[in-house]
Amino acid sequence: MSSVVLVLNCGSSSVKFALYDPLTDRRLLSGLAERVGTPQASVTVNFPEGRRELGDLDGTDHTGVLNRVLHGLQGWLAEQGHRITAVGHRVVHGGEKFSSSVLLDEATMAAVHECVPLAPLHNPANIAGVEAATEALPDIPQVGVFDTAFHQSMPPVAYRYAVPSEWYAELGVRRYGFHGTSHRYVSEAAAEHLGRPLGELRMITAHLGNGCSLAALREGVSVDTSMGLTPLEGVVMGTRSGDIDPGLPGYVQDRTGADLAQITNDLNKRSGLLGLSGVSNDMREVTSAAASGNPDATLSLQVFEYRLAKYIASLTVAAGGLDVLVFTGGIGQNDARLRSGVLHRLAHFGLQVDESANSRAVGGQAGVISRPGPVTALVMPTDEELVIARDAHRLATAEGSDR
Repeated sequence: MSSVVLVLNCGSSSVKFALYDPLTDRRLLSGLAERVGTPQASVTVNFPEGRRELGDLDGTDHTGVLNRVLHGLQGWLAEQGHRITAVGHRVVHGGEKFSSSVLLDEATMAAVHECVPLAPLHNPANIAGVEAATEALPDIPQVGVFDTAFHQSMPPVAYRYAVPSEWYAELGVRRYGFHGTSHRYVSEAAAEHLGRPLGELRMITAHLGNGCSLAALREGVSVDTSMGLTPLEGVVMGTRSGDIDPGLPGYVQDRTGADLAQITNDLNKRSGLLGLSGVSNDMREVTSAAASGNPDATLSLQVFEYRLAKYIASLTVAAGGLDVLVFTGGIGQNDARLRSGVLHRLAHFGLQVDESANSRAVGGQAGVISRPGPVTALVMPTDEELVIARDAHRLATAEGSDR
């Protein structure tokens, strides 16, 4: 029987999963459970031979969904000669407690629980996934891979806010950053693609999707990032505002009577491209509206591009300069127009877009999109699930060898 790694990404009402061959890094299958805990719950598995629904899941919770998934995979796993030997979990927030992936045991799970106040919408769902997988596969190592871990190398000058020090000491108020698994993957992949040592590159990685964040790397580690205590800080995103004046919520509250919870919800879910354009949070739909002459959509694209270029330029301070700029994520990998606009705004760094190469680098195609010069820009598809699978296999194997 050959070993395979199960990767789980549990949200409050969804479970994404995939199986990887740890020897080849090949994704064997993937699937998605949606509307978990509701009468409309469903699971779809993308087997190599085709897509299949896994039956009625009316009201099923995370444990029930995972049991149904594993039951549905049993026949296929046996037929293919596979057995699950490790489970890797995406965990959104590890606070200052985790700077790398870890085996999830009683002690580490207690620490994950302590991070719930830092990610009250995400960590409880991640924890539910771990508990469900542990119940379903009690003898299989469970591994946590944290979105925040990659950025724990940031120095205090980058992560501390200029607020009362007791907020940091007692409440953990500081910048943590997110999308770390993606930034880690694409930085390593970009260096490999260029045939250059990662530790010698001053690099900025741009993960651009509905959520967007940037990371500055120096000597191979993250030294600054755009997201902060929460994923709301930073550049403009699909529905998130990005950076705002901290006095804005109080002003809106005074003028409208809205409470802080409503304003925070609006900044997270009704702002960004959606708020500016009035059309959508989907870059493709906003671009289409702009092409049809919608002035608000046009402005939202311009704001998104300008803020992105401005943030990239600012992060060169942390990186100590700029050798490589990497675009990834759904927007970063597919929007050639945006990439071209950003590179034109950064021309003073010596960046010149190669329009032909840029237009070809869509739909998951990796490649350099700049002309020869002091800075190289490239597109690099991300694979966060592969990073989780690799870490889970490595830690599970190490645990097995220690027994």
